[in-house]
Amino acid sequence: MSFAPEPTFTHGAPPPATQATSSTAILLCNLGTPDAPTAAALRRYLAEFLSDSRVVEIPKPVWWLILHGIILRTRPKKSAAKYASVWLPEGSPLKVWTQKQALMLRGYLGQRGHPVEVRYAMRYGNPSIASQLDQLKADGVTRVLILPAYPQYSGTTTASVFDAVYTWAARVRRIPEFRFVNNYHDDAGYIAALADSIRQHWQKNGQADKLVMSFHGVPERTLALGDPYHCECHKTARLLAENLGLAKDRYQLTFQSRFGKAKWLEPYTEPTLIKLAQAGLKSVDLVCPGFTGDCLETLEEISMEARHAFLEAGGTAFSYIDCLNDSAQWMAALSDLSIRHMGGWPTQSSAEDGQKLAASRAAALALGAKQ
Repeated sequence: MSFAPEPTFTHGAPPPATQATSSTAILLCNLGTPDAPTAAALRRYLAEFLSDSRVVEIPKPVWWLILHGIILRTRPKKSAAKYASVWLPEGSPLKVWTQKQALMLRGYLGQRGHPVEVRYAMRYGNPSIASQLDQLKADGVTRVLILPAYPQYSGTTTASVFDAVYTWAARVRRIPEFRFVNNYHDDAGYIAALADSIRQHWQKNGQADKLVMSFHGVPERTLALGDPYHCECHKTARLLAENLGLAKDRYQLTFQSRFGKAKWLEPYTEPTLIKLAQAGLKSVDLVCPGFTGDCLETLEEISMEARHAFLEAGGTAFSYIDCLNDSAQWMAALSDLSIRHMGGWPTQSSAEDGQKLAASRAAALALGAKQ
């Protein structure tokens, strides 16, 4: 499959209302990705990502020296090799899945009588949140639902997306009406979609001795400062286990992707897998509920590195369960979520616009059929 690049608009561009397909739009926002699996591209991406004070809460002068004096000199080459190991012909897996989810969400909503525009954006990298908001404004959109791809709220992710929207709005005279989705960690449709994907895996491959639910980690101090992320991850895990009928000894919650020397939320994923194997556990299924689309952290860190660690420590079978990606149940749940949050907004358009969106839906369904 192939995707057309997203056009960008400059701030303050006049809004040609005749281009609008609807006055309401959804912007699906994900973390971001480098433009290519190269050291130069990783250096640009990491410089933007790690300069965000929401991500790294270290005094700026000190962090600037560490970032530019050490990290950006050593990490890009290593990270580029990791990205190269999972890179797809169409680009980064995270970007491919996010773009496909946006396209299919537009089709699902159109089928249900809500022919709204749906775009995707990246907090770091391309297409940026600002460039997509520029285009939506230029297209005559007056209401935008900001939908982060993060089910669990964290200041390091969700709030940073909102920051980018506020920063864009500070430079715009006529600001669209915004709504923000904070979280959906306990949404019934999201939990059901996760459970369905796990059951499908079990039906095809059998059930392992234990299900490990690995969430992206954050520094432990964020919990003490009031970030709800830790609690929301635990609630997702509990609800998912209940849906699957798993006893407490049949599943384990962990946190992955630790960065730096500070203490992060525990238990850590890879050390936990090693301990389980050393204690005699032979098989594990691992799922990453906090990621709605497969990416470097799931395909390389988990399916490659964590798998190797578990098997080397004495385990005999390791199964990684794919993220929700473009599963029908997940797209239906995301549609439900979007419709609820757009309640009261006009989501209908003219017959001509409906025909255009019907064509978009057909394209989305055709794209799904090719995968």
